[in-house]
Amino acid sequence: MNERIQKALATAGVASRREIERLIDEGRIEVNGKAVELGYKVAAGDRVRVDGRLVELSQAPEPVRVLLYKKRVGEIVTRDDPEGRRTVFRKLPKLDSGRWIAVGRLDLNTSGLLLFTNNGELARRLTHPSFEVTRVYAVRILGTVDEAVIKRWTSGIELEDGPARFERVEAGENEDGEGANQWFHVTVREGRNRFVRRVIESQDLQVSRLIRIAYGPIELGRGIKSGTAREATPAERLALLDAVSMPDDSAVAKRGNARRGAAHVERVSEPGERAKRPGREPVRAASSSRRGESDERGGAVARPSRGPQPRGSARKPSTSKPFVQKKSAKAGSRRPEGAEASAAVAPKGKPAAASAGRMRKGTSSPARTPADRPSERRGGAAPERAGTARAGKPVTRSLKKPGR
Repeated sequence: MNERIQKALATAGVASRREIERLIDEGRIEVNGKAVELGYKVAAGDRVRVDGRLVELSQAPEPVRVLLYKKRVGEIVTRDDPEGRRTVFRKLPKLDSGRWIAVGRLDLNTSGLLLFTNNGELARRLTHPSFEVTRVYAVRILGTVDEAVIKRWTSGIELEDGPARFERVEAGENEDGEGANQWFHVTVREGRNRFVRRVIESQDLQVSRLIRIAYGPIELGRGIKSGTAREATPAERLALLDAVSMPDDSAVAKRGNARRGAAHVERVSEPGERAKRPGREPVRAASSSRRGESDERGGAVARPSRGPQPRGSARKPSTSKPFVQKKSAKAGSRRPEGAEASAAVAPKGKPAAASAGRMRKGTSSPARTPADRPSERRGGAAPERAGTARAGKPVTRSLKKPGR
């Protein structure tokens, strides 16, 4: 890293270089627990604190952002006001890192365009006199403004803090020079304190209203309400960078942020990869059973209704054979099947295998023998069938054929 602390902090969006130099002179910036001097170079791993607050110096600069704010009369350009007055910072959007830096200032009674950026170097270049960035003001002047006055403004006058001049003075579109108050557009290239007001008042004139309508290539326009801000368009941002010969590092910053984001995603996804190791199956959410499947207990799975089928349409046969308990005509009785049915109807004294071996032709029911019929039995009662509904009474009804 090894760069001057003014540039590093300005790139991090802490403040402009001029403001950082003032903080260093006041001893409010420390590196590794010690106050630093102007020109100190910070290295990777240094712990930098501003007013006791730890500042993270990123390797890759954040993308340059610019806000266009329409200041109201009565608002002040400061973060904290001891008197509790409204400040221009209270409604600005939050930043993930760094902070918003005001590009220049407007006094309490001046309204109009005020720029904010998260890049300290851009703020320094836009306000430094060596770059001569123009500012355009719409000013309403009380008094008579003639050609002699305009010539003195454009040629230069002497103020208490040095010479001063307007680059251009133009009358307003609807002004005819006859009213007591006249609108003019004045262009300046420096931002000294109350510069426009002092130049006008030096000619025994009074400023009744002052609005900044342009800063460099950025114009206020009509799309911003008073007390609100909007993000600069890509074209406006590039035009502002070109005005101060500053390269656009947004593409580099985005690539650096993308690499950091990819590394973060990779680190976060590591725990999820453990589930793919042998012996560890990932947990899956329970889903509804498919049609035709049975549960682990052997019960049939409920199938969704298919609705009415058109006449003549054939349904696909089911490949699964779920167990379905069949019941007899009377409640509580159970109809035996297979070998159990043969054993149940076998007469006394005969093995069940012999009776089971004789089946009705073309059916799955056992063949009836004369011994099974009550009229042909000799001196014996009819055998009781398993699962009779009435205890103590013989069952003389034969088993029904399947399907009837």
